[in-house]
Amino acid sequence: MKGPARLRSRALLLDWLSRALRAVDGRERVRAALAQPGIEPIVRAGRSVVVFAVGKAAARMTLGAYDALGPRIGRALVVLRSGDSREGLEDRPGAIVIGSAHPVPDERSLAAGARLLAAVGSLAADELPLLLISGGASSLVEVLRPPFTLADLSALNRRLLADGVDIGTANAQRRDRSHIKGGALVERLEGRPAIALFMSDVPRDDPEVIGSGLAGPVPGDRVQRRVVACVDDAVAAVRAAATGEGFSVGAAPERFAGDAATLGAHFAAGLATRAVDVLVRGGESTVRLPGAPGRGGRNQHLALAAARELRGLDDFTLLAAGTDGIDGPTDDAGALVDGGSWQRIADAGFDGDDCLARADAGTALEAAGDLVHTGPTGTNVGDLVIGLARVV
Repeated sequence: MKGPARLRSRALLLDWLSRALRAVDGRERVRAALAQPGIEPIVRAGRSVVVFAVGKAAARMTLGAYDALGPRIGRALVVLRSGDSREGLEDRPGAIVIGSAHPVPDERSLAAGARLLAAVGSLAADELPLLLISGGASSLVEVLRPPFTLADLSALNRRLLADGVDIGTANAQRRDRSHIKGGALVERLEGRPAIALFMSDVPRDDPEVIGSGLAGPVPGDRVQRRVVACVDDAVAAVRAAATGEGFSVGAAPERFAGDAATLGAHFAAGLATRAVDVLVRGGESTVRLPGAPGRGGRNQHLALAAARELRGLDDFTLLAAGTDGIDGPTDDAGALVDGGSWQRIADAGFDGDDCLARADAGTALEAAGDLVHTGPTGTNVGDLVIGLARVV
């Protein structure tokens, strides 16, 4: 693909990614949800609302609550990833913002978990809890069940990351060690009415799995739960944008999962059939890490595998990115590759196959000029893969 065409294709895919992120913005989704039938009468009942927000989308979700409820919010406890934007929340009346650890929990996670558990347990009778839960919550707050220690928890999380365990299995193992997840936090409500809104980054959008069940159901609870955004919403936004611009679009209803390299090759091969102009899928892949992994994340790994499949095919472009703007332990959201990526990697002196084997996709893709950097987006509904089989 020649320079101008490559730049146009890249700009188009990045624009579609931007539209997808806007479609799952936590602020807008929470604001709209709090006006919906079934929820609005609860928050209109005249009680003071106390917000408890945890996750990568915690700040944006809390802003949506303030937009909808204004002075009805008496106070808010917001736990987000250290270094992420606090969106000016500390200037809001009654708001406390805590930075914590992700993706591996540390002492900050334990401190935040203890504070959250105590705050829920000390609610006054006339206060209505509003729980805002998004992806990343599993690492950000924790209260451990004896005899588990922080060292045990850190080792577990590192092993889960290294072994490429899917998010549902990982969250189940975290719940088994937790005194705040798996419905334990909800038990502290002691049957009082509450609202829980979720930004889902898990398969089937199950509140019992999101955030390792931080606001999951327990017998007899009176929590009104609603998933306000998921990766299907992001996929729909891409489909609408591409269709509106005259492209034919294939968007499979099922979400992708499994080995990132296998998926990358599969998506690229599907793109090369030219059955449609655009392919878009949402989900989450996994990578089993070698003993001494290099730089990168699952989306970069998937994209590099796709680049190998697309080498020499000049008409094709593929984007793989995390909707949170964070791919693994990197500052990049993912990567955008095309038929020339593999050769650019070689021209820069790198062996693409070796980089895949060593989980060092980020190094190869940086050399090719293919990394995508959005910065933290303030949302998190999983990953997107968008492919374009047409020169624009």
